[in-house]
Amino acid sequence: MSDEAARADAEGSVVVGRDGPVLRIMLDRPGRRNSLTRLMIGTLVGALTDAAADDSLRAIHIRGAGDDFCSGADWVATNEPGGPRPRAGDLVRRIPHAAHRVIELVATVQLPVVCSVRGWAVGFGCNLALAADFTVAATEAVFWEPFVDRGFSPDTGSTWLLPRLAGVARARRMLLLGEKLSAADAADWGLIHQAVSPAELDDAAEQLVERLAAGPTAAIGLAKQALAFGQHATLDQAMTQELFNLELSCRTSDFKEGLEAFRQRRAPKFRGR
Repeated sequence: MSDEAARADAEGSVVVGRDGPVLRIMLDRPGRRNSLTRLMIGTLVGALTDAAADDSLRAIHIRGAGDDFCSGADWVATNEPGGPRPRAGDLVRRIPHAAHRVIELVATVQLPVVCSVRGWAVGFGCNLALAADFTVAATEAVFWEPFVDRGFSPDTGSTWLLPRLAGVARARRMLLLGEKLSAADAADWGLIHQAVSPAELDDAAEQLVERLAAGPTAAIGLAKQALAFGQHATLDQAMTQELFNLELSCRTSDFKEGLEAFRQRRAPKFRGR
């Protein structure tokens, strides 16, 4: 590896691009299994924040470069022996605006988010995949929450996501025992959408992205918001929220198109408006 390539790999990058109505995000640090530096996390926060306010977008697709999705935050790089000692409270001040903000944005942005996972999805990377609306993984992929194995407690939403998706007993197995999970088991547990063969991963993810990007974007976003709200609401509160969302979605052009397509017995052509 050349000096320039070594420096690029040390810093890492997140490649962000538009593909029509789809925002494509690639974690690009394959030499370190796409572990995330502070710079990369900052780029993710910026890209997702911008996407939340971009009415021309209709879906987000996140993947990793090379053979892995993401091996988590690069704690080694930020805790080098002999490096400057951070002030007390550094993590409490910084992480809510960095790694935790990424998870929050993925979970709350009113656009469908799809993750494609190959190889390792570890720690922050695992939780990023769990926070997405749909994650498609190659059968050889491995999901792992190694926080306790490394001597510190879980973060990036793992203690909220895992119990809700797979139940408390299974969450304990992953978070307290550090059990690694295959993509097939992750799909069986309800942690991800689908496990497919490595050769089928790109096509399966792309079909899903295209389907979501062609959908009624406002209604999908409002449904996503209602699902999140319902996780901490009573039935009555959830149905009240649904009514407000219904009022909004019924005022969209896509709602009118959906009704017209139903009357004409044809597939609707949604415009995301």
